[in-house]
Amino acid sequence: MRPLTSAEQEKLKALTGYSVSLTLLEPTLTGLGKAIMDATAPVRQYLLDQGLHNFAEQAQGQEHKVIVDALLVGADSSIPSRTSLYRPETKKGDPRIWFSGLKDFVAPNEILALIALDGQIHVINLTRLPVEQLLSTSASNPLRELAGEIQARDGAIAMELLGLLRAISARGPVRAELAADTAVGRTLETLLGIAINSSKQPDYKGIELKAFRKSKGNRKNLFAQVPDWGLSKMKSSGEILDAFGYARGADFKLYCSVSALGPNSQGLSLRLDRDGSLLHENSIKPPIGDFVQWTLPVLHKRLLEKHNETFWISANAHHEDGFEYLHYTRAEHTRKPILSQFDLLLEQGIITMDHLIKRTPSGKTVEKGPLFKIKPHSVGLLFPPPQLYSLL
Repeated sequence: MRPLTSAEQEKLKALTGYSVSLTLLEPTLTGLGKAIMDATAPVRQYLLDQGLHNFAEQAQGQEHKVIVDALLVGADSSIPSRTSLYRPETKKGDPRIWFSGLKDFVAPNEILALIALDGQIHVINLTRLPVEQLLSTSASNPLRELAGEIQARDGAIAMELLGLLRAISARGPVRAELAADTAVGRTLETLLGIAINSSKQPDYKGIELKAFRKSKGNRKNLFAQVPDWGLSKMKSSGEILDAFGYARGADFKLYCSVSALGPNSQGLSLRLDRDGSLLHENSIKPPIGDFVQWTLPVLHKRLLEKHNETFWISANAHHEDGFEYLHYTRAEHTRKPILSQFDLLLEQGIITMDHLIKRTPSGKTVEKGPLFKIKPHSVGLLFPPPQLYSLL
């Protein structure tokens, strides 16, 4: 897809402000002429995430075509349409998508925004439609009604959680559940009635919770993701530990932060390969070089899974009679990270990766990461403008 113009970017920001989840598609001259468009990887993933269609499970041929209701959204009214989703017999069954009536709705190389709601696809001509004007006016129009419905549904759970957090804050300082760095998050989850588990899914009805002590300038956890061992020279955390670990007490471990800005004390650094869509971890030890890889699409997917919507909650901490007490006082509410920013922040050393590997005296290798983290006060570089709430 071509780069978005500055005007299209502003329209996209306006839709993001309403919590609208969407995907983009660029019809070509050939595609419009033949009434056929490639269902690109982002489009396929979006339809799958929205529960509308799974191209991977679709057989080839017209007899397996799937039809989904659609609306072509205009400034004053919407035109009923139908979405055809299919894989042809030819060309290895490359996924295709088409909307009836599209030729009169879009010109070649204009950008379409596809928005799924209630099993229907709403199609917006992002290039032509005056999105900001339609969203800001008090007059009723299809786009404003659509965005308002999405925002109302999305905001209900956020407001419910905000009410619970304010009720917890009203209790004042509460005693931490345990004496550990993780106590600030564990204590909050207990107060919210969330069971402790190792799930990668968001914590509260689709919203991720990240609690931290206000007095500490620690980096904030984004997500954990192991390398793609199939692409990597080293095939396990144990192999990485053997190559770069060190003895600490009874354990043999590798606890360190790795950045794209240069080698750390273990000689490890990150290297981004945008052309190959890969993130490499590199060692200056000859002849090791690049020894593990992550694919950028997998990292993007994990970021979206974990932080589609997040509350970053800060707590004032103090110690009394040998115990820590936490007072949750502030929340920062973010939605939908900007994936291109993730890559840029990796290159700039603002997002880093932590190894947390150790081998116990019994010989068991334990891996708590790799953890991708962002520097304090840099959350706003990865997400659209957040909403800030005082819990007091």
